[in-house]
Amino acid sequence: MITMEALQAAIKLRVDTYNNNDFPLPTRVLNTCELLASRNQILAQDITATFDIPRQNLSAMDGYAIAHGSDISDTSIIQIIGESQAGSAYTGDLTAGQGVRIFTGAVVPNSCDTVIMQENTNFAAIRDSIDKSKPYTVTLSQTAQIDSNIRKQGEEIESGETVLKVGKRLNAADISLLANLGISQVKVFQPLIVGLLATGDELVAIGNELTSLAQIYNSNTPTLKTMLADLPMTIRDYGIIPDNLEQTTAAVHKAMQDCDVLISTAGVSVGDYDFLTTVIEQLGQINHYKVAMKPGKPFVFGELNKDTAKPVLYFGLPGNPLSTVVGALQFVIPALWQMSGADLAERPMQLSVKATLTNDIRKSAGRKDFQRGVLTQNDAGSYQVECFSGQQSHRIKQLSRANCFVVLDKDSGNVASGDSVIVQPFPWLHA
Repeated sequence: MITMEALQAAIKLRVDTYNNNDFPLPTRVLNTCELLASRNQILAQDITATFDIPRQNLSAMDGYAIAHGSDISDTSIIQIIGESQAGSAYTGDLTAGQGVRIFTGAVVPNSCDTVIMQENTNFAAIRDSIDKSKPYTVTLSQTAQIDSNIRKQGEEIESGETVLKVGKRLNAADISLLANLGISQVKVFQPLIVGLLATGDELVAIGNELTSLAQIYNSNTPTLKTMLADLPMTIRDYGIIPDNLEQTTAAVHKAMQDCDVLISTAGVSVGDYDFLTTVIEQLGQINHYKVAMKPGKPFVFGELNKDTAKPVLYFGLPGNPLSTVVGALQFVIPALWQMSGADLAERPMQLSVKATLTNDIRKSAGRKDFQRGVLTQNDAGSYQVECFSGQQSHRIKQLSRANCFVVLDKDSGNVASGDSVIVQPFPWLHA
């Protein structure tokens, strides 16, 4: 039985090989994506600016732009001969001792080298008497500095500068940057196709009636669809597969023709009616089976490669809803982000914090344990966490009530109230 850390490392190594050899990023199909639809897509082109930002020298303040060579010391008098507004620049020439009224974001005339804030002049005293149709004078109440309050042309972005690179996961700030550059479409990697299937004679799709007490609703597929919704992936749902070897084989064979990744829930244990491991070995190989983790021990990582142009990576999750969530968070979702072509710095981080335990919890050594709890923060900024009693993997209401996992090392035993523990807040609470 492999440790959780070793399995994570093995999956990462296999996906590195997949991205470099089996399905190299440079050979993948690219999509042209409208800017407003590009959030969380993976950029497949370097973005180069075609003009400077700012495009001209701009005022950073409301005040007065003052001509080169002017006396800008305290009590100096400047003749104001015009006005520069955002979107309507002053186009005339100025000489020493002259200036123009200017507003934030307006173009600074080429003949000016200083902007003085209106608060550093006698503007307040004369504002009601100013006739903008005629020249007037202002007096400086503070010595100005040359180049002050001017956003220089190209100081943020220069024409020809690469501002975003291949592998960037586009976010709202990137969309703002692209919009400022007038870019309405970008090239992104075509989303990978991820297949989902659930197994079990007892399962019923939501929306249908339960007709016997032996039946339960399939909650794992809706859960996974929700957890994967923000990834740049196309999800294909292959439904519920009965506990039947032939039907399981047919469903997996169909999925491996269509998909880049297959994720299943249930059917990977050692019961008489668990056929998925048999099918995976027939159509490919199991790389790792069983992980020293609680919940989620019967986890399968493998690949399907019989009669396929490239391997289809396979993740077999246990059937219990909690085990599905833990396995997806710890193994599947990080691997999918890696497969997507996103650079390491662009993949969502699993946040961890230290917290003080507020109740005793029990644990047996041997497996890394993910216990459900409620994390809070006091006024001083310190974290506390309370674990629920009863940590069985079938407790679905408990998972909904929790906001974090308390992560206990595999060699850890019981933990006492007041001890410090590592906590992983649920990602959907800080997305």
